[in-house]
Amino acid sequence: MVTENSVLNRTELAHSGESYELKPVSLPQRGNARVRDLTPAQKRAVMFAQQQVLRAKAAKKAKDDRQAALSRMWMQDEDAPEAKRAAKISVEDSSDSTQHVSLREAIGHVLRDLRTKDHKTLREVSENAGVSLGYLSEVERGQKEASSELLSSIAEALGVSVPQMLRMVADYLESLER
Repeated sequence: MVTENSVLNRTELAHSGESYELKPVSLPQRGNARVRDLTPAQKRAVMFAQQQVLRAKAAKKAKDDRQAALSRMWMQDEDAPEAKRAAKISVEDSSDSTQHVSLREAIGHVLRDLRTKDHKTLREVSENAGVSLGYLSEVERGQKEASSELLSSIAEALGVSVPQMLRMVADYLESLER
């Protein structure tokens, strides 16, 4: 087995005139030959930079994996929501001929529909709106009544204006009365 040092220190028998002599052979140096010329501090800096690159690649892979999982989740949800909603509405309609929904519940329903249609998570919307995740969840479920300021920031985080959101709420309530 040839070691790195023996490869770099090779000699060859050279013929010059009537005599033979041993001359060192210059071989191309490997890429890490530059590292040997570095000071210990520079070597540490190179190692740190290499570690940062590896961490960045791992973080990017994890982010891509999360995004792919979310995409798969949204695709599965898009396949069956109409059937689920139709079944849910028919069960509710059969139990009560006129459905009574509070304004708070209607606002929550519209906010959740807007969020899921945009494929946004509760966390994304809560961070963009400056509302706690738990509070936003309770608003969506119709358990908490949000102030006008909070509704404005949530609507903005969802990419709609307050009047648009309120029109959607009114349309939803009208559809329930028919």
